[in-house]
Amino acid sequence: MTERAGDPVLSHGRLGSRPRLMATGWLLIGGAIGLLLITLVIPTLLVVGLSFLERGENGEILLQATTGNIARLAGFGSFGWSADYLWILARSLWVAGVATSLSLCLAYPLAFLIAARTPRWRLVLLALVAIPFCTNLVVRTNGWMILLSGQLAPAHLAQAAGLIDAGRALYPGAWAVHLGMVSSLLPFAVLPLYTAVERLDHALIDAARDLYASPWRVFRHAVLPQTLPGLGAATALTFIPAIGMFVVPDLLGGSSYMLVGNLLQQQFFTSNDWPLGAAIASLLIALTFLGLFVVRRLQRNAR
Repeated sequence: MTERAGDPVLSHGRLGSRPRLMATGWLLIGGAIGLLLITLVIPTLLVVGLSFLERGENGEILLQATTGNIARLAGFGSFGWSADYLWILARSLWVAGVATSLSLCLAYPLAFLIAARTPRWRLVLLALVAIPFCTNLVVRTNGWMILLSGQLAPAHLAQAAGLIDAGRALYPGAWAVHLGMVSSLLPFAVLPLYTAVERLDHALIDAARDLYASPWRVFRHAVLPQTLPGLGAATALTFIPAIGMFVVPDLLGGSSYMLVGNLLQQQFFTSNDWPLGAAIASLLIALTFLGLFVVRRLQRNAR
């Protein structure tokens, strides 16, 4: 006997029709969907649409469709082809990749260290990891500028070792940018990894050891597969902010160390070239989705 749309349906102790239950469901999720549309979907579509509009001589936006902004982003300008934007993109990908890798390498053992403590100490250590979230990124970066200045001990040690000239600071430079980015991104890597480590099934680890597996094989076959969801989340939560970050490279890298985030900020607030800035933002959105897709595929293949 087939079920019709108007037949009564029992749900959560209430008797009602299927259309009424569907209407109730849409009413409950309608607010969340509307909020996502207003704050995420519509602004993203506006940014993508803006990237295909022209800029007037005085910086105004002309309602004329063009692909010139995409061509300019690829290096094709009024004076021929230039690889400047492509180099900035390649440098951004490299810096984001290095910062993500360093953050994961530090976060993995730190997550195990926290998970091995008693419940009271876990709360204390997690609070210490989360404390940077309570401070603005600009303030934290200025703290690194003070710590790496030429008047403090780290710079004096580097000067004594011959790594930098006398009287010089440890910034601006590439390694200072990596240091500042890793310190900013580390909490985003630790928290999801800690959640995965805390839920480990230690019976699988004990079984691998009982079968005389080496420490590497125990990690490879019993630990890593169980922590892959947390590792994927940590990778996404560190790589995506890293590729668009502009405060840390601007303060610790200097004007000559420009990344995509700095280029985006320059187009919107300095050059007043909103269509080109929107094209750069659209590129970052595409890279974000590509990164999520790659992480998802790697997790699926690893399983």
